[in-house]
Amino acid sequence: MTATSQLAGSTLSRRIIPCLDVRAGRTTKGVKFLDNIDIGDPVAMARRYYREGADELIFYDITASSEKRGIMLDVVRRVAAEVFIPFAVGGGLHTLADMRAVLQAGAEKISVNTGAVLEPDIVHRGASVFGRQCMVLGMDVLRVEASTKIPSGYEVVIYGGRERTGMDALQWAQRAEELGAGELCLNSIDADGTKEGYEINLTRLISRQVGIPVIASGGAGRPEHLRDVLREGCADAALVASMLHIDGYTIKDLKDYLAEEGVRVRPAPSCAMSQ
Repeated sequence: MTATSQLAGSTLSRRIIPCLDVRAGRTTKGVKFLDNIDIGDPVAMARRYYREGADELIFYDITASSEKRGIMLDVVRRVAAEVFIPFAVGGGLHTLADMRAVLQAGAEKISVNTGAVLEPDIVHRGASVFGRQCMVLGMDVLRVEASTKIPSGYEVVIYGGRERTGMDALQWAQRAEELGAGELCLNSIDADGTKEGYEINLTRLISRQVGIPVIASGGAGRPEHLRDVLREGCADAALVASMLHIDGYTIKDLKDYLAEEGVRVRPAPSCAMSQ
């Protein structure tokens, strides 16, 4: 197990990261990438999570790649104006110009997913120009039967879950690290939106085989799920959506629980910052 991904004895705090999936300028949520519903204004939601003590935020324009258009920079700018924590943006980023535009709009990190699969060298070029710390590789992963082509039993899927690639998830994660990715955001399509827990086996498999931080994504429904993926799954951070957007949990609820369970986290403020 790599030093960055090992929980026991680590002095690094585990991060709680709200995820804002955005379509047509509105936050949306679905189950296994289907049946998405409108759940609110991403700017107002980002403001609230920042004030509650989120460690970072991730914003995905979930239809930018499939619609073959640029990301909604006006929404990025409005969110960036409200938060003062690391803010990653992904969706439809295929060129250095796309990345530069997002960073100039206020993001601190770039998340590439479909664009990196189609043209892997964009990861290397992005890391060379903007720094490895800016490059997050987003991975949408589907559980499949293990085979010679996909020995891990996990396949990479692109275009927001719409197109299978035949690529092995572990092999792609390791290659992306070699290309210059500074972090992986690992989203299980099977667990997404189910509230039945993260895909622990997938997260542990990737975390133990790479030397960069891994963000677990997909499936959180109870605080115990975060504990399990941060501990047993060896994740460096947990992405959360439905628990915050719909189920009434706060960042403080989650951090207080994790601290009680012995997971090192940065404390949330005792009360919300003033409106």
